Amino acid sequence: MLIFTMLGEASTTEIARNKDAQGYVENRDAAVAGGSVAGRARRDLEKKSGKRIASKENYKQLPEGVARKRVKKEN
Repeated sequence: MLIFTMLGEASTTEIARNKDAQGYVENRDAAVAGGSVAGRARRDLEKKSGKRIASKENYKQLPEGVARKRVKKEN
C-alpha cells in the first residue's frame, strides 16, 4: 500500500506544480486528482492480480486504545 501512497503524493505534487496551484482550493483539487491517479493504479492491479491489496487479512491492527482520526469531507 505504501507504493500507492507514494504514487498519490508524487502525482499530487506534479499536478500542483504544473497547474501552479495557489491556495487551499487549488491544492485540494490537485490532491483529489493525485489520489485518483493512485486509486486507479490500485484498482487496476487488483483487477489484473485477482487479489485485493488491502484486506482484513493483511491489515495492520492498531493497539487497543489508539483512536483513528476521521477527516471531514468538504464539498
